Amino acid sequence: MDQPASSPQELIASCQGLVRSLAWKVHANVPRRIELDDLVSYGQVGLAEAARDFDPERGHNFTTYAYYRIRGAIFDGLAKMAWFSRAEYARLRHEASANSVLELDSGENETSDMKGDVRWLKRMGSTLAMSYLCSHASDDESDAAAALEDHSVQAPPAAAIQQETVRKLHELIDALPADAATLIRATYFEGLTLKEAGERIGISKAWASRLHARTLERLARALNRLQLAD
Repeated sequence: MDQPASSPQELIASCQGLVRSLAWKVHANVPRRIELDDLVSYGQVGLAEAARDFDPERGHNFTTYAYYRIRGAIFDGLAKMAWFSRAEYARLRHEASANSVLELDSGENETSDMKGDVRWLKRMGSTLAMSYLCSHASDDESDAAAALEDHSVQAPPAAAIQQETVRKLHELIDALPADAATLIRATYFEGLTLKEAGERIGISKAWASRLHARTLERLARALNRLQLAD
């Protein structure tokens, strides 16, 4: 006989340890003045949203489903704080973006053979690499290039390549369809969460996550073609 589905309250109670574990992991990488309890509170928001939205009919394990929602909520909460240095903010922005891509893929990836896994790894690698590049490419191209450079260890040719890569990326973003370009700029250059960026163009967070992942893949393919053509 099928067991009755757990209530949202039961799901929330079952993942309290996960919330604290993820909060601890994030807390280890932020300044000490950030309170652990604040991160736990943000995580509880993500857990509550996961319990509300969870659909057991899709066959997913709730803990796996909740994992990325909790992390995402913690990153969103941190993004609203004003303690970041430029480098710290870029790192957090990348982690939040990568978390969103992985959250979406965890619910949609169903590869079961080696070729499918290889394709998935290649696609995910290029998407996450593009997320990293966008996270460090500010709305000011010269600032973005400087953020990627380290003149103490890089030869001038390497710095020049980075500057050219940032320039190409901005050109590719400018050439995107309006909604996709607005979403990328709002998420990476203005510091909005995906939910907030989605609201700007009139779509839900779920659709914003899909558009975000598809756009990163599109940018990765386009940048690769440009670099191969050089």
